[in-house]
Amino acid sequence: MTRYQKSHELYQRACRSLAGGVASEFRKYGYPHPLFYERGAGSRVYDVDGNEYLDFTLSQGPLILGHSHPEVLARVHESSQRGQLYAGQHLEELELAETLQRLIPCAELMRFSLSGSEADHAALRLARAVTGKYKFLKFEGHYHGWFDGVSFSISAASEDAMGPREQPNIVPWTQGLPPQAANDLIVLPWNDLELAEKTLREHAGELAAVISSPAMCNAGCIAPRSGFLQGLRQLCDELGIVLIFDEVITGFRLGMAGGQGYFDVTPDLAVFGKAMASGYPISVLAGKRNYMEWIADGRVIHAGTMNSGNPSIAAALATIEVLERDAVHPRLFELGRELMEGLRDAARRAGQAMLVQGFGPAFHTGFTPLESVNDFRDTLSYDKAKYQKFMAGMHDRGIRLIGRGIWYLSAAHTSADVQQAIDTAYDILKTL
Repeated sequence: MTRYQKSHELYQRACRSLAGGVASEFRKYGYPHPLFYERGAGSRVYDVDGNEYLDFTLSQGPLILGHSHPEVLARVHESSQRGQLYAGQHLEELELAETLQRLIPCAELMRFSLSGSEADHAALRLARAVTGKYKFLKFEGHYHGWFDGVSFSISAASEDAMGPREQPNIVPWTQGLPPQAANDLIVLPWNDLELAEKTLREHAGELAAVISSPAMCNAGCIAPRSGFLQGLRQLCDELGIVLIFDEVITGFRLGMAGGQGYFDVTPDLAVFGKAMASGYPISVLAGKRNYMEWIADGRVIHAGTMNSGNPSIAAALATIEVLERDAVHPRLFELGRELMEGLRDAARRAGQAMLVQGFGPAFHTGFTPLESVNDFRDTLSYDKAKYQKFMAGMHDRGIRLIGRGIWYLSAAHTSADVQQAIDTAYDILKTL
């Protein structure tokens, strides 16, 4: 406990004023308890006990340029000096919208919000208004924010709890959900186009939207099977259903055009956040003009006092400028693949069945006998207790990881960082 003594004392103090001692549910599961941090710089973050960590969490993904990127901080400072929030329009907001319009295939019109949860909520409201239908289809294991309407089938205790594959149970994620909310959605396993087609055709008359992440990064970092996204696109076109991509993780991490550019499938609506502003609060609902005009003329209400605040808009402009100018993505893919292969080799040498899969800028590691995982049900094969031991060992050696297995890389990471992670992983894997 000595290594984390100050954090432990602060956590005990926090439990007397913050519910659970934290400000977000996922922070409760820090090792060995929620830690308190003092500063971050580049690929490193430092806690109040003076421990330094090579960081592959990147604050759950948004810090695509690394911690405290100087150009982002300078632009935020400069913009904030002119004002924080106008409750009115400003030039930088327009410039960001025009930039996103240039980069994102579906972004003919857009609206800014603060969080992915808000933007997903707006996307579903818009789809319902345009189609006159009220149900939507989501996939098991996909996370589209924490609001009531989408807080189902995000996790499950077992495959039995999830029910039959062809007609899954709708599994509440939390207590406090209104029972009728489950009536608004249909849930399916991801990556099964044949089952999706059968279900969409049966329920086309009541389905307003299909919402999906283009890659299932939240659980397992799973790529879509060949033709899956294209098939959803064709079915939605044929059946009058709005196709929504939740690009909160894939956006600006798989490329400047997000997952829709990476996989060459354009949705009707898409939600971006996370990496767009290097950790500053922002999201965007971007979509085709014939849908977004329902917001433009006020038939569908979208609002928010804090939308387009100066610091967040400035951070997004600076982040995108650096990503484009420095051609960050090829380097992220190169480093990520180097790290992925190094971890695979370390696991082989240590005699561990560790699966490493994903894209490079984001990927997943876990202990499973499977050679690949292709949907959320496959992820239940992961030995979570063993991964917690691996993560704890890495953490005690100065490598910070996310407990559910996803790794993120940033522009600040170097080949030396990658080698440090591989060498440390091998040392820990040998002890498991």
